Amino acid sequence: MNRLVLLLGAVAFMLVALSAPAAVAQTSTSTTDSASKFFAASLAFGLAAVAAGYALGQSGSAAIAAVVEKPEVRTSALVFVALAEAIAIYGFVMAIIILGQAG
Repeated sequence: MNRLVLLLGAVAFMLVALSAPAAVAQTSTSTTDSASKFFAASLAFGLAAVAAGYALGQSGSAAIAAVVEKPEVRTSALVFVALAEAIAIYGFVMAIIILGQAG
C-alpha cells in the first residue's frame, strides 16, 4: 500500500507538471506566472502525497503492532493513521488554492 501511494503521488506530480505547457499555451496571460502556478501546485500535491505515503507506512505498521499487543488502543491508533492520511488532503487543497488564485 505504501508503494502504491508513493507511485500515485509521483504520477500526479508528473501529470500536473506535464500539463502546464498545454494550459499556458491556451491562455494569453503571462507565461511565467502560469507555469509557476502549475509547478507550485504539482510540487505541493506531489510532495504531500509522498509524505502521506511514508507517514501511512510508518504509523499504520506501528498501529497494527500496538493493537495486536493491546486491543484497547485501537481508537487512538486509528486517529494517528487518519492524521497521516490528512497530509495528502492538505496538499490537494493547497494545490487547488494555488491554481484558483487570480493573476
